[in-house]
Amino acid sequence: MHRIRNFCIIAHIDHGKSTLADRLLEKTNTINEREFQNQVLDSMDLERERGITIKSHAIQMEHMHKGEKYYLNLIDTPGHVDFSYEVSRSIASCEGALLVIDATQGIQAQTISNLYMAIDHDLEIIPVLNKMDMANAMPEEVKDQIVDLVGCKREDIIEASGRTGMGVDTILEKIVDVIPPPAGDPEAPLQALIFDSMFNSFRGIIAYFKIVNGTIRKGDKVMFFSTGHEYLADEIGVLKMKQDPREEMGAGDVGYIISGIKDSSEVKVGDTITHVKNPCSKAIAGFEDVKPMVFAGIYPVDADEYEDLRISIEKLQLNDASLSFIPESSAALGFGFRCGFLGLLHMEIIQERLDREFNMDVITTVPNVSYKVYSTKGEVIDVHNPSGLPAVNYIDRIEEPYIVAQVITQADYVGAIMNLCIDKRGTLKNQVYLTRDRVELTFEMPLSEIVFDFYDKLKSISKGYASFDYYYTDYQKADLVRLDILLNGEMVDALSTLIYRGHAYDFGRKICEKLKELIPRQQFDIAIQAAIGAKIISRETVKAVRKDVTAKCYGGDITRKRKLLEKQKKGKKRMRQIGNVEVPQQAFLAVLKLD
Repeated sequence: MHRIRNFCIIAHIDHGKSTLADRLLEKTNTINEREFQNQVLDSMDLERERGITIKSHAIQMEHMHKGEKYYLNLIDTPGHVDFSYEVSRSIASCEGALLVIDATQGIQAQTISNLYMAIDHDLEIIPVLNKMDMANAMPEEVKDQIVDLVGCKREDIIEASGRTGMGVDTILEKIVDVIPPPAGDPEAPLQALIFDSMFNSFRGIIAYFKIVNGTIRKGDKVMFFSTGHEYLADEIGVLKMKQDPREEMGAGDVGYIISGIKDSSEVKVGDTITHVKNPCSKAIAGFEDVKPMVFAGIYPVDADEYEDLRISIEKLQLNDASLSFIPESSAALGFGFRCGFLGLLHMEIIQERLDREFNMDVITTVPNVSYKVYSTKGEVIDVHNPSGLPAVNYIDRIEEPYIVAQVITQADYVGAIMNLCIDKRGTLKNQVYLTRDRVELTFEMPLSEIVFDFYDKLKSISKGYASFDYYYTDYQKADLVRLDILLNGEMVDALSTLIYRGHAYDFGRKICEKLKELIPRQQFDIAIQAAIGAKIISRETVKAVRKDVTAKCYGGDITRKRKLLEKQKKGKKRMRQIGNVEVPQQAFLAVLKLD
């Protein structure tokens, strides 16, 4: 056990984690040249296309140090703020962390929040300064920032480059010397923490675990703590590039277990595996429960695919435990699910994965956050969906969730970023100069304001330099109204939103203009209206496609033309009463990208 090291790599998005992981795998000969491809741990096509890590991947490396063979378990983590739950799970199953910081960009917001998470779990931190081969690297300034943040000595910071492989040997030595071996008792009752799972259509559900105490052998009868179900350990093993079966695994090991589980609800991430005969007394306290921040409805385009969609989302949930969902129905879209996501990028990724991995065509409604509505009777109602809002005369007050946002940026962009945050109803709480030209701004603002386009706008006004991280605080009273969109007087519930009263008029006008472009012309006029309660605040009309009925009149009295036009007008009016309007999928998405 003293030769095992469990560590993860934490960093801000695009600071070179995956490339550094590639070099570590090459150096320890875990992967041969034929199997090698860039960002080898990013196995999803989506991860490669976007250049981001979405899933934590675990892999075991073997490294010779001073004549002894050490087993290094690396758990790669994502860097985007939306996947902080994945990071919390990786940190819970490690004893040490490589803190990777880009020498050209310095410390960014996600680096700080992941570092605090690692320190809370008492992880040993090894600071690594990556991208040292770049011409615009500024090692001395960034080292000052690291010393301020971590409180380490300057000479402890390893200079490295994921691209050229510089400093990788030093990193491996540091991992062996600095990170402590796992503390556990191989003789105690079995306690293993499930930190991930995936679905294999031939072998059922494969759970990834880390053994905290005890020993497990192939063929043992095991039990999952939270469900109490019993299984046979058909196959256990460690994770190399492929699964590598073993007969026995002890405390400190990280590996996988296959026991032919078919039902996805039986495997919960964060659950504890123990023996049936000699169970442990309590479950392992691991990572925190995930709190979805953004809610949106996902509906099948074809109503018959509802069951398929449910199975697809369940399988996806195995691979991504931070996705939560409950069934709901809508007048316009039929049956579907109200899903909770960690952020907008998470929502986009889930939509893409449903399309690619399961061939599901889905419609996604406007995302929103959950509100607390206090009724005049003194009841508290949780509202995830604008259609669930009680009538106005029953509402005493509405409260919405607030967050504290930390933005780290260069000093030149402070003014523009302050304007953006104040437009989004933010209040400035604090402003700290980290170095001469880097500022940390702390704002308190409503979560609903950052759901839409805050991140994109922040990146564009700061030319990509600002980084952003947030954590949830509490609910505060808000002046919100429900904005409904009517087509021909019929309400489209999928386009309803709860919005701040001051922004409602502007938003209503923009939505009507946008829908006018997107809704195809029909045989009759379509009135597009935005309304708050019974009050119409904006209107656009999609003109009817008309046949020229007066073409056959050449000359003659004007009344002949008028008679034909009146006849056409009557027909159009009758048609409008029975005609219904199809809303294209682009219309639902366009609402997100109004600006």
